[in-house]
Amino acid sequence: MAESERPAGAPEEMAAPLQQSFIVPRKEINVVSDMAKWKRSQAYADYMGFILTLNEGIKGKKLTCQYKVSEPVEKLVALLDTLDRWIDETPPVDQPSRFGNKAFRSWYARLEQEAEQLVAAVIPKALAAAAPEVAVYLKESVGNSTRIDYGTGHEAAFAAFLCCLCKLGVLRVEDQLAIVFRVFNRYLEVMRKLQKTYRMEPAGSQGVWGLDDFQFLPFIWGSSQLIDHPSLEPRHFVDEKVVNENHKDFMFLECILFITEMKTGPFAEHSNQLWNISAVPSWSKVNQGLIRMYKAECLEKFPVIQHFKFGSLLPIQPVTS
Repeated sequence: MAESERPAGAPEEMAAPLQQSFIVPRKEINVVSDMAKWKRSQAYADYMGFILTLNEGIKGKKLTCQYKVSEPVEKLVALLDTLDRWIDETPPVDQPSRFGNKAFRSWYARLEQEAEQLVAAVIPKALAAAAPEVAVYLKESVGNSTRIDYGTGHEAAFAAFLCCLCKLGVLRVEDQLAIVFRVFNRYLEVMRKLQKTYRMEPAGSQGVWGLDDFQFLPFIWGSSQLIDHPSLEPRHFVDEKVVNENHKDFMFLECILFITEMKTGPFAEHSNQLWNISAVPSWSKVNQGLIRMYKAECLEKFPVIQHFKFGSLLPIQPVTS
């Protein structure tokens, strides 16, 4: 990308000045009319810039390609491995209702207690003051412990968590592939395990009219990976054989595999929006369409964004530049 084209929030211009005073993020979107503040905010510009920078960075690349893995990336994977281990240590409890297993609350209580230490282990000592701020996004990224549900707002909190680490300079521009392929992909694995183990409800799902019950970003980034692929076209992702043979290389197909494991019946019925996408002629059109849909269905929907929190790294203040 040329210097002038780099979206606001691209990793190298995101390093925060060290004398910054950090604040614990809080809710700022309380009524529908507050949504205008969000769309004008520095947080929105940086968040969207981050998503699009990564979307560009992984274009045409496989999950299995070679890329640099820095120490902070290794530490983030270790953090996610810890969350995964806690699931094994917190088995579901016997209860009358099939969904929303209450053991999730015990798992979540442990995260709530230890989130700041987990984050402090990832960031350099000089930035220790940022841990309470950044930890909020980690805690928000795994689902809601009252409702025992998970959805795209929680996923957005994890992307915001990674965006904050870029703004702090912990993650750098050369970490782009690893951010998506190592860290975010590991996050998805842990979230799928949470969803299966505790039978979590989809948060704010639009049912058959939504793209997916739980995730959105891996479809955006996953479609970018497939742009200009020599043989795989959008029409192929509804073919079970194609999915089975290629899911380890492409995030999009990994998502499709998970849906088909979790749902029964014809694909066109349980995942109508995705079925429609399979008719789009090219992956670049799919990618552009999904970015528009993400803004409209997730980032511009009050029920999703009312839970987003704002601090010094992702401020509610209007964009300055």
